[in-house]
Amino acid sequence: MMKKILIAEDNDSNYLLMTYILKGHYEYSRARNGLEVVEMVGKESPDLVILDLKMPVLDGLEAARQIRAKFSTLPIIAVTANAFESDRLESIKAGCNEFLTKPVSCQVCLETIQKYI
Repeated sequence: MMKKILIAEDNDSNYLLMTYILKGHYEYSRARNGLEVVEMVGKESPDLVILDLKMPVLDGLEAARQIRAKFSTLPIIAVTANAFESDRLESIKAGCNEFLTKPVSCQVCLETIQKYI
């Protein structure tokens, strides 16, 4: 049975890139904003969350905090265009396990996911 990944991404082209990377390796579903990802984690019980940090309604950092508060062991990989060290530290502090910068390389993304599931 394939592991399931919840992709939290409001941008269609970034979501399509993620589906291209994951297709054939994992099942996946999509949340379009931070509030939706928090709700979907509870309903779908994914094996891992890929979380864009810049999203509408609720940003990725706050979504990570809320997910982490309820699901302490769920792996969360932050993905963002912000490549500053301060952004990486903020995402780790919010509860993310890893931090990847856009554009995400297929190989790096799959290797990072494999570390956790």
